[in-house]
Amino acid sequence: MKDLQAIRGTRLLREWIAQGEHQTQDFKYAISDARKIARSLSAFANRDGGRLLIGVKDNGVVAGVRNEEDIYVVEQAAERYCKPAQHVDFKAYRVDGPVHVIVAEIASTPRRPVYAVEPDGSLRAYYRVADENIAAHPLMVRSWELQGGVPFNADGPDARVLDYIATRGAVDDLRRVAIDLHISFGAAEDAVVRLASIGLVDFEYAGGRFVIRAVME
Repeated sequence: MKDLQAIRGTRLLREWIAQGEHQTQDFKYAISDARKIARSLSAFANRDGGRLLIGVKDNGVVAGVRNEEDIYVVEQAAERYCKPAQHVDFKAYRVDGPVHVIVAEIASTPRRPVYAVEPDGSLRAYYRVADENIAAHPLMVRSWELQGGVPFNADGPDARVLDYIATRGAVDDLRRVAIDLHISFGAAEDAVVRLASIGLVDFEYAGGRFVIRAVME
């Protein structure tokens, strides 16, 4: 199986499976669509990393890997459908007799964003929230691209936008921010991007939407 030497790991696997699917773990009964897997890899890489337990059903039942092609599909997802390409570590665990589970692990990337190639050829960055792969907020992606390269401007709109967000706890409507501060919508967006790039605000996904919160130390 891709030259992987299966190791005993029943106890460890049971511990992982008991945790259920969460921010850094996803169950995959079988793998057939590299593009869908690329979304999971993008989401894990853009947050804290994670692992795919291949051969485990959504309800936690261990079915075992049915076809070693699953590994090659994950590799294809990482190398062809993630931009930039990502590295995945594989381990094979022997559960009961011939039953094997493959664990595919991907690390958090030091340079976000990692994009997934969509069926139409477009690129989209994903972000892991609980057990879901969420399309990252466009301003979040822009802040990743800046990588903290813009200093905080205490005399510009950045300070005003930060104070506005901190006073309200969180905002989800930048048009209202722009109106209240008498700045353009574009200026409000740019300010949030700069603030997020240096860690003064963050994006939180809750209730099916992203909100922007001030980071309080």
